[in-house]
Amino acid sequence: MFTGIIEQSGKVKAAADTGGHTVFEITSGIFDDLSTGDSISINGACLSVTALMDDSFKVDMVNETKRITAFDQLKPGDDVNLERAMKLSDRLGGHLVSGHVDGTGEITRKESDGSALVMTIRLSEDLMKYMTHKGSVTVDGISLTIFEVSPETSEIILNLIPETQDRTILAEKSLGARVNIEADMLIKHVEHLLGRGGRHV
Repeated sequence: MFTGIIEQSGKVKAAADTGGHTVFEITSGIFDDLSTGDSISINGACLSVTALMDDSFKVDMVNETKRITAFDQLKPGDDVNLERAMKLSDRLGGHLVSGHVDGTGEITRKESDGSALVMTIRLSEDLMKYMTHKGSVTVDGISLTIFEVSPETSEIILNLIPETQDRTILAEKSLGARVNIEADMLIKHVEHLLGRGGRHV
């Protein structure tokens, strides 16, 4: 479980597609307490640490994760958002994030509004049904508030504060870039229960 508050950015040192899965090596920076088997969010996807080096760690990504995320774009030299799994004693600064990416969105517009960066992201209809005005969404692992929902264009509008612009890699992404999206898990659970008419699962 994560909070969507990015701790640092890392860099992809290596990416190797074995056919069965993809192995990424990521610089770890300030993370000096990682152990093999630990969960870590990389651009919003929960992956397990499989190996540790002096200044980096490795994770394995199965093909299904690659299909539903924007990880097919990742290559050596790319920056990524990193967050370690939360502790039960941690403050929940963002919102509850599972690290289970639901799909991807496309950045369609970026413009400044004072110190904020206003970003518009186009989503599929399947994801749009979970988007609510002033609700929460996770974009590349970042907990963000939805400022506007446009069903007509299948877009959401976000405001990135200076701290988010400085601490994460989202502001650097160009128009047309794909980003990982995780919808609010509470909304998904409510939908599941209502869809089953309250029957036991």
